[in-house]
Amino acid sequence: MLKPHPTVLRRLVEEYETLTAAGSGPAGPNPRIGDLAYTLCVSTGTRDIRHALTTARGWLATAGQDAREAATPASV
Repeated sequence: MLKPHPTVLRRLVEEYETLTAAGSGPAGPNPRIGDLAYTLCVSTGTRDIRHALTTARGWLATAGQDAREAATPASV
């Protein structure tokens, strides 16, 4: 399965969390929240936004760890 770029995935998660924190639910007045939920589900290969967020956060944590390891000089 292809994974979305961490920057794109992080933006999707942050925007979804911002809108839900502002009081928009999946069926709320902001249609963008439904679009984000759908995109996150498709991007993570899940069918439920809770699972999509869990998967996305796991991938982002792994991507952050990989980036830190790549930035650390190898010991000789």
